[in-house]
Amino acid sequence: MRREKEQSYDAGHNIRWGIAHIYSSYNNTIIHITDISGSESIARTSGGQVVKSDRMESSPTTAMIAAKKAAEIAMEKGITGIHVKIKAPGGHNGPSNPGPGAQAAVRALSRVGLRIGIIEDVTPMPHDGCRKKGGKRGRRV
Repeated sequence: MRREKEQSYDAGHNIRWGIAHIYSSYNNTIIHITDISGSESIARTSGGQVVKSDRMESSPTTAMIAAKKAAEIAMEKGITGIHVKIKAPGGHNGPSNPGPGAQAAVRALSRVGLRIGIIEDVTPMPHDGCRKKGGKRGRRV
């Protein structure tokens, strides 16, 4: 006897995907949600829009509030799933690991009800282009 499969398929066909670009430094966290092509902006918030004091801009709590605010705007416009791109300052002079708000922002996006797709690190990495500042013998303290 063959049993018919009940509807166990994934409802992935009716998900409208967007991209959440999270820039997280030690001074601020910026969350920018775009459409899947990355060309049209849907929502953009930062830590500075949420709190008054400058020292609180990069905190995980502020990042969660900013991400929740951006996610609610995106959900109003019909976005149901999100791919996440996390970026740190990077380059030849900045830190290559993201600030304290990045992880909290991703957690907040999933808690709001958005489906998380791919989480990707897009920090710019130097491949020996510019010379580091400090001279031949480095910075002497």
